[in-house]
Amino acid sequence: MPKISVKRNKLILMAFLTAIALMLTACTTSQSTVSQHINLAKYEYASVINNDTYHIPAELMAYEIQLFDAVEGSRLTLVSDARIYELSRSQQEKLLLVKYGVNVQPEETVITVNFIDYSTGRPVASCRGAYSSLSVMGASHDIKGAIKRVAKQIAETFQTR
Repeated sequence: MPKISVKRNKLILMAFLTAIALMLTACTTSQSTVSQHINLAKYEYASVINNDTYHIPAELMAYEIQLFDAVEGSRLTLVSDARIYELSRSQQEKLLLVKYGVNVQPEETVITVNFIDYSTGRPVASCRGAYSSLSVMGASHDIKGAIKRVAKQIAETFQTR
């Protein structure tokens, strides 16, 4: 029985590790959850709210622009949180408050964007973007990937129905 060369062993090991990495990346899911009792078509406005529960780490502030762009990329019109009170009552009934969270871990980066009915305070939709390069490409790359995925989820969730 011939011996397998060291070079061939390394090649087999690399193929195996690549296959595992691809499987783990495939397990990283991006998804949206929408309340069963809500018609998202009624909403026209969104206001991104920052508070202590939903925040972005200081070192990731540059990516906050892309999060705003993701919301603006949907059919929703962005309204400054300082100008909500300038909206008419009927406009406020079509307003969603937007809160987000970012979780960066070595194995996965997850960005969650929640949409809350302004009038009732009830969460109506949650969009999740997850990405992992298994730290091969670095945290910055994973954050960009997670933002792209959450932007896609937001656009799909709020497309005109």
